[in-house]
Amino acid sequence: MTTPNLVTKWSRWGLYLQSVLRMVAALIFLQAGTMKLFAWPAGMPPDNSTAELMSQVGIAGVLEVFGGGLLLLGLFTRPVAFILSGEMAVAYFQFFAGQSLWPVVNNGVAPALYCFVWLYFSAAGAGPWSLDAMREK
Repeated sequence: MTTPNLVTKWSRWGLYLQSVLRMVAALIFLQAGTMKLFAWPAGMPPDNSTAELMSQVGIAGVLEVFGGGLLLLGLFTRPVAFILSGEMAVAYFQFFAGQSLWPVVNNGVAPALYCFVWLYFSAAGAGPWSLDAMREK
């Protein structure tokens, strides 16, 4: 197989990998919400507790569980991803940015990265392996 053929075949996987990225990111994101709401797979630091449901952290947990679940399925991806991108921007600037300019220093890598991953999906959509794609047929 020649290099151009290999590149052509690999590039055809782009849309499918878009779906895989969405599913993996959503599954990890969902765990942040289950930690806040159900103390699963672990509770919130420092004491393994859960968040009060009507607190800011509790509402974030609800967004992460339900929004992450919808993104995992690829259902209503564009609006849900846009909302979650905003949630992550707020989380980053409210809890991390004031400590340092650099996300790696202020421990804000996850919310900064999720902000832009979800922003990407709000524009690009869920990809072919999604309920959104099934609804469009």
